[in-house]
Amino acid sequence: MVMKNPNSLVPAILLFGLALTPTAVQARQASSDVIVSSLKGLYDMTNAQITATADLLDEKMYAYRPTPDVRTAGEIIGHIAAAQFMFCSAAAGEENPHAADAEQMNGTRDELRKALADGIAYCNRVFAATTDAEAAGMKTFFGNPMSVAGILAFNTTHNYEHYGNLTTYMRMNGIVPPSSR
Repeated sequence: MVMKNPNSLVPAILLFGLALTPTAVQARQASSDVIVSSLKGLYDMTNAQITATADLLDEKMYAYRPTPDVRTAGEIIGHIAAAQFMFCSAAAGEENPHAADAEQMNGTRDELRKALADGIAYCNRVFAATTDAEAAGMKTFFGNPMSVAGILAFNTTHNYEHYGNLTTYMRMNGIVPPSSR
């Protein structure tokens, strides 16, 4: 292969050199935890929808219960809030810092929104402190061995499960869910 313009290599060489600067190396190392970063991205998507829902619903909708045998919208939000502490403390190998039972979390709209924000903030700290190597480690969850990554993924799945409940409640009341706006 004959190169017609050897100077065309100069930009590539400069970019390669810049990629080796200490700041670039540190940034690459920080982003090398691709498993945790991916899990966090999915977690953030669920939280955006759930938080938007918690903010959108009024006090009347927090009390809405389509049938006597299911949770109210507020109880679902409280359940999600408390579950953040349960999942993320298990992933971190810590005692659950939230005293409320996930099935008993209730309160006013503002109290539940604050509880949700607190749970999300706690999980954000756990995600920030978790490396891919740690995510591959095993913890006990519901009495069974599970990887930290599995526990974090389970939390996201759990969030979406209950966002689905809330979406149905909103649709039944003529409210367009945040994910459909």
